[in-house]
Amino acid sequence: MIQIKCEGHAFERELSLILALFYEDPALAFVSEWDGAADMQIRLALATDSSGVVASGELDDKITRLSRQVRREYVSRDEKAMRKTAKQALCYTLLLMLEQYTGIEQGWGILTGIRPTKLLHQLNVAGVEKAEAHKRLQQDVILRPYKLELLQEIVDKQLHVVPDLYQIDRELSVYIGIPFCPTKCAYCTFPAYAIRSHTASVNPFLEGLHYEIEKMGEWLTRNDQRITSIYFGGGTPTSITADDMNQLFETMHRSFPHMDGVRELTVEAGRPDTITAEKLDVMKRWEVDRISINPQSFTQETLKAIGRHHTVEETIEKYHLAMEMGLTNINMDLIIGLPNEGVAELAHSLEEVEKLMPASLTVHTLSFKRASEMTQNKERYKVASRDEIGKMMEMASAWTKANGYDPYYLYRQKNILGNLENVGYAKPGQESIYNIMIMEEVQTILGLGCGAVSKLMAPGSGKLKRFPNPKDPKTYNDTYKTLVENKLRDLDEVYAGATTT
Repeated sequence: MIQIKCEGHAFERELSLILALFYEDPALAFVSEWDGAADMQIRLALATDSSGVVASGELDDKITRLSRQVRREYVSRDEKAMRKTAKQALCYTLLLMLEQYTGIEQGWGILTGIRPTKLLHQLNVAGVEKAEAHKRLQQDVILRPYKLELLQEIVDKQLHVVPDLYQIDRELSVYIGIPFCPTKCAYCTFPAYAIRSHTASVNPFLEGLHYEIEKMGEWLTRNDQRITSIYFGGGTPTSITADDMNQLFETMHRSFPHMDGVRELTVEAGRPDTITAEKLDVMKRWEVDRISINPQSFTQETLKAIGRHHTVEETIEKYHLAMEMGLTNINMDLIIGLPNEGVAELAHSLEEVEKLMPASLTVHTLSFKRASEMTQNKERYKVASRDEIGKMMEMASAWTKANGYDPYYLYRQKNILGNLENVGYAKPGQESIYNIMIMEEVQTILGLGCGAVSKLMAPGSGKLKRFPNPKDPKTYNDTYKTLVENKLRDLDEVYAGATTT
């Protein structure tokens, strides 16, 4: 039990996020008076004067007593900026105290957001020199040098892959969500429904998706809108039949303008047990540029524990089949921290990946997502300690560097083990453009299908408007005409007066 007393402020949510970096599921109580039952008591006070704020903190666990004080000057007298400065000072104070108390250094400092690379991009766009940008991030959010080095490497790579990254809001990308999988993985919270128990929903869903593609295509054509990248995700898009896939590609090519100018077309064929020669042939015929075949782990017992019903041998077999059929830009995913896996199991997975050498490798750190089966039944899933998770990430990073893979995108999640990150690595020239677009939020992402979220951004605005599609097939099937009408209305509003040239 941790009690927190806030004086002169009410940043309870922000302080809770900092505490969660150090403690798994901490029992927090924000109080006005101390209760003797607490294991730890933390007082965080905020005072202001004409030039800025002073945040002071005291931590007492009956044995250890710590105190900190941090001063921050206001960059602007604007109320929003002042609030940001105050929040930053309090989080900074709490983090430093907890680091001293626990002996755990947080590489990401007080950052708890998903997209830290955006901070460097924003400073780039503002014309801030690299050395000054690094100094600001180290001073303002306690970003440690080793994480800063990773961010800079990724930002440099992204600007090499997409040289017009800062002007690419004149185009948009398209995400198409297919909400079916063979089974639901224990860690997953994506819209993913076991296709065998939802067969009655498949055809009505596909009917709605064709309609949405056609109507969005009319808008794209009417506005002479160019598409940067298209990504079929889910779920697992290859859960549907080869004929259904073929018809979707046909509708998309008929409906979308400037298809010859699309820089990348990806299909996430992530589950090996959904891949057939017939489906690969369809993707090859429609000139799919990139696919995923995701092992997650090369330990069979792990696959069984997380609800993936394919075998390790099936992953390897389908990889070779795709390569033989000419789909050679293949991504593979590994997840660090899956149940009962440690350094030895990751070493084995990396040895198996090395035999295949896919074009790209995405290394995820397990995150306990609130709605996942794994989170709701944590007692059934034993995961590695913070120290071992850190060693596993270091192993993966060293392996990618030794084998010629460069990091090109990164994102973080809440409740991610070890407060680490997910990193996409690729051989030079094999990076996913869509992954860069979705993570850096530099253009509209038009989301079609079940569970897809559109993020609408008028060129030059930098402002996003979210438009979520229903997550479950039945609701989507019942409402797709209305949602398309509403989405077209929002597109017209966001793009009113904007220019794409």
